[in-house]
Amino acid sequence: MNVEQSKYELVDYIQKEHKERAMLDGQIHHVPAVASLISEIKSELEVKHGPLKDVSVAAAGRALKTQRASFSKNITSDRSLTKQDILHMELSAVQSAQESAAAKEDSQHYHCVGYSVVRYLLDHQEIGSLEDQLGDDASVEIIATFLPRVVVESLLASLKRADLRMNALTLEPIAAINVLIPPSMRRLNVALVDIGAGTSDIAITNGGTVTAYGMVPVAGDEISEALSDHFLLDFNEAEKLKRELNEPEEQVTFTDILGFEQSIDKLTVIESLIPAIEKLAASISREIILLNHQQSPKAVMLVGGGSLTPRLTEKLAEQLNLPENRVAVRGIEAIQGLQLNNETTLGPELVTPAGIAIAANQMPINYIPVKVNGHDVRLFEIRDLTAGDAVLAAGLSVPKLYGKPGLAKIVKINGSTVTLPGTHGLPPTILINGNESDLDSAIAANDELLIKSGQDGSESHLQIKDLLEESLSINIEINGENRNLRRKVFVNNVEKDIETYIHDRDDITIEKKMTASEAFSKSGIVLPKHENTFFLTIDGKGTYFPQWNQVFIHNQHAYPLNKLDRPVHDRDKLSLPPAPSRTAADLKKSLDLISNSGSIFFNNQEIRVEFNSTSVMRNGEILNDHDHIHNGDTLEIKKSESKGMIFQDIFNYVDWNPPVSASKIEIKRNGEECALSSPVMPGDSLEIVIHP
Repeated sequence: MNVEQSKYELVDYIQKEHKERAMLDGQIHHVPAVASLISEIKSELEVKHGPLKDVSVAAAGRALKTQRASFSKNITSDRSLTKQDILHMELSAVQSAQESAAAKEDSQHYHCVGYSVVRYLLDHQEIGSLEDQLGDDASVEIIATFLPRVVVESLLASLKRADLRMNALTLEPIAAINVLIPPSMRRLNVALVDIGAGTSDIAITNGGTVTAYGMVPVAGDEISEALSDHFLLDFNEAEKLKRELNEPEEQVTFTDILGFEQSIDKLTVIESLIPAIEKLAASISREIILLNHQQSPKAVMLVGGGSLTPRLTEKLAEQLNLPENRVAVRGIEAIQGLQLNNETTLGPELVTPAGIAIAANQMPINYIPVKVNGHDVRLFEIRDLTAGDAVLAAGLSVPKLYGKPGLAKIVKINGSTVTLPGTHGLPPTILINGNESDLDSAIAANDELLIKSGQDGSESHLQIKDLLEESLSINIEINGENRNLRRKVFVNNVEKDIETYIHDRDDITIEKKMTASEAFSKSGIVLPKHENTFFLTIDGKGTYFPQWNQVFIHNQHAYPLNKLDRPVHDRDKLSLPPAPSRTAADLKKSLDLISNSGSIFFNNQEIRVEFNSTSVMRNGEILNDHDHIHNGDTLEIKKSESKGMIFQDIFNYVDWNPPVSASKIEIKRNGEECALSSPVMPGDSLEIVIHP
């Protein structure tokens, strides 16, 4: 086929049938037989066109497998994800898909011919990209496309026997739809059915794209087998009879296995095939409806030799509830841009071969050989290939190429179990032709790759200081003095410093943030007992005295002692002022019990005296004014009015004792002599004169 400015010319073609059933359902079952037929075709073409060395081939549509898979990785670390980390995750997911595809198909080995990322997840939330992200868990989900290795290897083996080299590989259903239904037609909901010998490949278009591919293992061979069973024919004779049903003659002639020759009306033969034709139509229709979201398409195109089966278009139209003119057989002449020679047979059986030839030029899957760790590996170049593709093709385990994470330590910190992860394992060392490379480094044909597993990570080596959110040491001012205070750390109940290394199963206790109470204690200050609001029971009635509460000062704010659990921080200021005075005199003053008082002068000293008597009693005893009152005391107040004050009452207010020896003592009031029983009034001046 010649190619010029997107125009194609069919120069020559040869069509031959297998002499035996060397291929079944699109798979080569007898390599020598297939190779022999290829050699025959090659020899005939070489007579006309010279030596042929390269060839483009197609794998059957039924061989194509797609598989979804995902890969997750714990990424708890201070290190963000790199491109290499993400590529490692993607390839691990592809390898998982490869294993799943093989498990579903009796452990066949598969070639990956491409993959796409469906989505990335970070901590179970979808995200556009994982690069430079931090979190606890990262995942990638991919969809990968595979060909069974046996399909590819059998194609290569057959070509090698025929002295041909695979230049490009394509896939039959993709090739057929690309040439018969160009993008301009794909907005229509159309089904293309390629009916071959063993399989019927189906493709659906709608909304401007190909929406689905499918396959049913029922095709032209079922019609041949029905003829064989009904008329006792061997398979090759049945194939010959099937083709004659499309000839213009009204009669067909054949010889059965017993040697009897028969001539039968063609319509009679076709009627005998109706059950097999209806079965083929039903199988294809069910798959079309399934692929087309449980509804019939607008039209159906049939290609391939099996599409010539008599009355098949009629039965498909019935099954799909379509008008008969919406189901049609298309021949090679329907391919746009293809110029035919005068000898070309205008039939549907050449659509797929022509499509394969065109697809091999437009979108080939090129085959390139490389060496991986000394072993030959074949890759199919559906995109720019990388070292990662070679790793997959060589069957190397991507997760095992990366070093294992170092052993984690499990410890308890203040009663909570905490896992301290080891360091990450290192990525593999990759050399391409002796040059250091990465998994995403490009490769070319005949490159030699050397891949060594990455080094395992080391166990965690952390000190206690690595666990601390803030320093254990703080500088604060207490009662005007600067002090440096430290919280303590205990490992397995033994006090340790912050440089201590942590071991597996350690039980670590870190003193919590320092409180005002702890700061005072660490500074050697003895705290009074914590008190609630100062409370007294007076004459049977409870009364609070908040002005007598003990307080401490934190950054210039006063707090009661029951707030000593307040946290303190670096550069804070604390102080503990003396407790307020709490005496009987203070109580009298607070309760306003001092009344009718005045000043009297004794020996020229002014003295305040009460002319009404008030007493504070606790447990039946009168308290002196300087006696202390305690929180929670039960007290009584006694009041008595005095009829007057006499000279000797002054001794209740002053500390005066008579001399041991004196010749004479004079008692004076306002400068005049008086007796100890003489009345005294406010403002009086009292005097005792001693004569030796």
